[in-house]
Amino acid sequence: MSQEEQIDDPGMTFWEHLEELRSRLLKMGAATLCGGVGAWFLKERILNWLVGPFSTAWQQQGFKQKPQLHFPNPAGLFIAYIKLTVISGMLMAMPVIFYQLWAFIAPGLYAKEKRFALPFVFISTLLFAAGAYFGMAVAFPAGFQYLLGFAGHLPDFDIEPTIMVDDYVEFIARSLIAFGAVFELPVVVFFLTIAGVVNHTHLLKFFRYFVVVAFIISAVLTPPDILSQFLLAVPLILLYCVSIVIAWAFNRKKASVA
Repeated sequence: MSQEEQIDDPGMTFWEHLEELRSRLLKMGAATLCGGVGAWFLKERILNWLVGPFSTAWQQQGFKQKPQLHFPNPAGLFIAYIKLTVISGMLMAMPVIFYQLWAFIAPGLYAKEKRFALPFVFISTLLFAAGAYFGMAVAFPAGFQYLLGFAGHLPDFDIEPTIMVDDYVEFIARSLIAFGAVFELPVVVFFLTIAGVVNHTHLLKFFRYFVVVAFIISAVLTPPDILSQFLLAVPLILLYCVSIVIAWAFNRKKASVA
């Protein structure tokens, strides 16, 4: 093994690892707090943006009144805004969070692998944003359209939705984080390849099973309709194919160096 390939940092004790983890978590928390403070002053705009897919589906269903969200008690909207700003702060802090994750695992990497720090932060942030955007632009409108379609006129009464703002914020935020997380699949596979846990051959053999796994994940993360599940499962399968190519390229380069 060449000097360049050797791990730069000396070994750390268990307690040093814990202290390092605590330090990284505190920095993530501080970044989230700063993002949350900024998000508080934009809370109405953020909520208006998040309600977009629901509002579009509502209007397409042809309800008489304009789209509405409700809160059940005087503090309901305030609590919803608190949740919204905390989650928004975390999303705004994603580049810092990804960097801190990288900094935590960096001591266990070879010197040449540490050069991936900036690409890792950039690509991870980009993939997370792409997943969240895909949910907002494609999956959520289709899901809300399907779910709101159950409302309507029956022979003796009408069925109309009453959506609580706190429930909506929690649902949409959880879904955005979930979509962003599943789009990180190529990054996860890249690290597993570096660690020698998987290679492209393993991924190819597991492909048929991953198709089933993708639809199970989609069923858990999306609204309970076939279209939304399909809209998440297909990109997830495509990302898995990209991961196979990444693993193949990394193993090929590693073999050529050896």
